[in-house]
Amino acid sequence: MFWFLLLAMVVVVAAVTLAVVGGGKSAILQDVAPEQLTDPLPATRPVGRADVEALRLPVAARGYRMADVDDALGRLGAELAERDARIAELESALAGAEATRTGRPDLLKRPEDRPHAPWEAPESQDEDPRPDEETGR
Repeated sequence: MFWFLLLAMVVVVAAVTLAVVGGGKSAILQDVAPEQLTDPLPATRPVGRADVEALRLPVAARGYRMADVDDALGRLGAELAERDARIAELESALAGAEATRTGRPDLLKRPEDRPHAPWEAPESQDEDPRPDEETGR
């Protein structure tokens, strides 16, 4: 039994030595081409939810490739800024349209700058709504 274990150990050591030293002309492990981003965000149309969900960033040795992540985040940030600007523009246009629809272009002015309706009592110009600085009243 001892001779059988000794012979098996010699065979294993010889096989490992031949594999490491005499591996042939080619390398043991072939170099693998780095993984590239195959389906980036579309450049010809706005980015949608399906585009973001389908986005798969390639993995590098220590995480994700920084350049690909930076490109994707930059594009998404630009899309969000563009949409925010468009939303602000539409809200401003809507406020203007509502003001003209009601027939009161002064709707967005401060109350003290608007003319008073005939049934409203005008505020007295003699009374100052602010307290007096000396007396505190």
